Amino acid sequence: MITSPAFSGKRYAVLGLARSGLASVDTLLASGAEVTAWDGREDARAAVEGRATIADPLTIDLTGFDGVVVSPGVPLNRHPIAAHARAAGVPIIGDIELFAQARASLPPHKVVAITGTNGKSTTTSLVHHIVKEAGLPAEMGGNIGLPILGQPPLPEGGVYVLELSSYQIDLTYSLHADLAAFINLSPDHLDRYDGYDGYAASKARLFEMQQAGQFSVFGCGDEDTRRIAAEIAAARPQGDVEVVDPAALTGQADWPSLQGPHNLQNAAIAVAMAKRLGIAEPVWRAALASFVGLPHRMERVAEANGVLFINDSKATNPASTAPALGAWPRVHWILGGLPKGDDLDACAPYFGHVVQAYTIGEAGPRFAEILEPVMPVQRSEMLSAAVRQAMDAAQPGDVVMLSPACASFDQFRDFEARGDCFRQIVTALIAEKGAA
Repeated sequence: MITSPAFSGKRYAVLGLARSGLASVDTLLASGAEVTAWDGREDARAAVEGRATIADPLTIDLTGFDGVVVSPGVPLNRHPIAAHARAAGVPIIGDIELFAQARASLPPHKVVAITGTNGKSTTTSLVHHIVKEAGLPAEMGGNIGLPILGQPPLPEGGVYVLELSSYQIDLTYSLHADLAAFINLSPDHLDRYDGYDGYAASKARLFEMQQAGQFSVFGCGDEDTRRIAAEIAAARPQGDVEVVDPAALTGQADWPSLQGPHNLQNAAIAVAMAKRLGIAEPVWRAALASFVGLPHRMERVAEANGVLFINDSKATNPASTAPALGAWPRVHWILGGLPKGDDLDACAPYFGHVVQAYTIGEAGPRFAEILEPVMPVQRSEMLSAAVRQAMDAAQPGDVVMLSPACASFDQFRDFEARGDCFRQIVTALIAEKGAA
């Protein structure tokens, strides 16, 4: 784990003892801090009992504490801990801010930080892959994988690659990222912000924390991201800010896990960062070709009888689904779940790629109403029925894709469980048809 004398002799409260909270407790205790910890779940509290004081920060006097470390899932615009900490003059921070404060104790290194509404996980994983293929020590964390504090500190010359949600940026104040990326911006998580402008401002803070000589790279696919890029560039020396031109990056046909226009932009951003890190073109080109995509994000599950099966369960809103539809010309589209909105407008430019749609879950009837005037639709209701119907209808060269444009919580525990179920159904039906 990462430790630092910066925390020695200080007092912290930690609210929320899931993975990042537990890692924060471990780091602080190992660094000589005094910790008060709380979680509503008894089993979570048991994990730190005997090492930390067990008490709800809302019920104690926080005067004199050096910080309240909260989970990114705590809605600061509604949770009473915000006012309670403010009244005591105590900052509310997250595990990424603890990492930022610990950096001075670590061997010389660089931090790459990546944000945006969609594509963060793919781009973060891709940058991490390129860095490791270049032979540099690297760890990946933040909103992906294991908490960064829980990972071993890198030796000199290492690169920490962080995916950061807006929630994590909200809890971070001193992360001067050596390289930072902003992929794109579309409405999401607006229940946590004062409208869309508040959400955009949250993302932009990542770049406002940077210092002179540090590098910022932006996607080019939407007006808001380009606007923020222009604002950051106006305050920086020339050359420290780049807006990528995906069309200038050749060779995408050789990168099987990076298909579609959105992945070309993800690759362009990753390449811009690789160049800034001094990684040579032959190295990053080979890494683009060898990159294996993330589970549940345009994941190639199987290919049978000329039909490709794609698990894109991580696409939980229409803006995230749209690029997946754009990646293939003939798609049997399985969609639906717990809706985040009442339309599919973001997907409309790619409706011509859809051979047939198969609607499931709570959003199924509404999505069927939207789509039936423009394409054939099966009201499948259940995922198993949708996969079977799509498999029966698909022709060689077609793609059967789960890309729900919805949250999963109407029928599944989370998007991972939904994607795992899709994978299992596809595998079973291919075996069934092969045995027939």
